[in-house]
Amino acid sequence: MKLKINNAILNILEAGIKSDNSDFKRIHPALVFLHYFGGSSESWRQVITQLENDFYCLALDLRGFGQSEDSEKNHQVKDYVDDLAELIAVLKLEHYALVGHSMGGKIALGFAARNPAGLESLILFAPSPPTPEPMSDEERIRLLTTYGNRVAAEETLRKITAQPLPPEIFEQAVADNLRSSENAWKAWLKIGSVEDISRNTAQVGVPTLVAAGEKDESMTAALLNSEIVQHLKKVKLVTIPESKHLLPLEAPAVVANLIREQISEII
Repeated sequence: MKLKINNAILNILEAGIKSDNSDFKRIHPALVFLHYFGGSSESWRQVITQLENDFYCLALDLRGFGQSEDSEKNHQVKDYVDDLAELIAVLKLEHYALVGHSMGGKIALGFAARNPAGLESLILFAPSPPTPEPMSDEERIRLLTTYGNRVAAEETLRKITAQPLPPEIFEQAVADNLRSSENAWKAWLKIGSVEDISRNTAQVGVPTLVAAGEKDESMTAALLNSEIVQHLKKVKLVTIPESKHLLPLEAPAVVANLIREQISEII
């Protein structure tokens, strides 16, 4: 599905049960998924496959990633948040939970801090913190200068996964990386990832689940605890064993089960 959102055509992966029954919507809120930096809606497909029989699922290709159009500007966190707000308004979602991974987690936090109507829960997997992302200057330069390089994309994927991904999943992740627009890629590294939106974190009022990969070397459980968990009231932190950063690709069954458990606790 493609929709014009804030003057750009954005691609949305749509799956699952869509019902007009108000009781169904209350018990089964829609699930809105936001992907990691260099990813796309496809990074959620394995998770969605395990949830689509019970939920209406929407995974967005963020502006400049996947099959969504890019724009010359509009790459601050607030711009991505504005896109998400407009999408939810256009789709008239009344009850929904927001699921964010890495870059998508920071955007989800920024959105939830606005206390939007209909948002019932926030579910974050290895989210980028609301403060500047803990990335070395060397790694930032490497990512900036190797944009569009397949060898570098493969190296990155191997660095941020604990176990080798199945070949077809690995290839999809490489393809996602390489089709990211250069403008959006470099803008996130230079702007979005270093933005500090922490002053708004405490305004998040919905029940929140934060999950860290046990072997993640960047978004560690300790970092997520200090930067996010300690600032929220209705929050739980869990660790996913034997995983690094790409949780939806490394441990889709565990991720799907955690989403189910979080939804069951809020209805």
